[in-house]
Amino acid sequence: MENYLGIIVAFITGVIGPILVVYIKNKLNKVEKPDMVRETLRVSELVTHKIENIKEEFKADRVWITQFHNGGNFYPTGKSMAKFSIMYESVHPGVPSVQSNFHNIPVNLFSKSINELLSNNLIEISDYKDEAIATFGLKYIAEDTGCKSGYLFAIKTIDDKFIGTLGLDYTKRKTKLDQDSINHLQVYATALGGVLMTHLEQ
Repeated sequence: MENYLGIIVAFITGVIGPILVVYIKNKLNKVEKPDMVRETLRVSELVTHKIENIKEEFKADRVWITQFHNGGNFYPTGKSMAKFSIMYESVHPGVPSVQSNFHNIPVNLFSKSINELLSNNLIEISDYKDEAIATFGLKYIAEDTGCKSGYLFAIKTIDDKFIGTLGLDYTKRKTKLDQDSINHLQVYATALGGVLMTHLEQ
């Protein structure tokens, strides 16, 4: 009987024990490594839903989000190139999409507007044709995209890293947003920064 007990104990410690350890390890690894495709689709749906709400709430014709990314390397140093792309966009029917026009754009081409957002978090252009309003080099883009008024908000992380831009375009009419709307949109930009950064860290 003692021999059987010894065999059972040896079996449990020698076979079942390691199997349990591997099983638990695999379970923990599955928790630590989420499905990237599923997570990307979840974040995409969340962000798209949010910008569609922004479009409706503020009666914008086009709402978009750019994100900064590494767009390759300089020769011969190998240093990364900073670029941006429109990653999310929502447009009203009949309003042209601009997403495909803004893909892998070097940040130095928009240094005036990006520096302004970096410093002040906001660009307000209620009328692109008003010479008294600073357009930070965006006027010719507005002409190409049919934009009469535009608002850009810096998307930053909680530790103040500039990761992208939330943009609202008005193509059918000039629009002057009041301060409450601006404040509300800055809160939306902050929330979007949290969502996007959480996804990027995974």
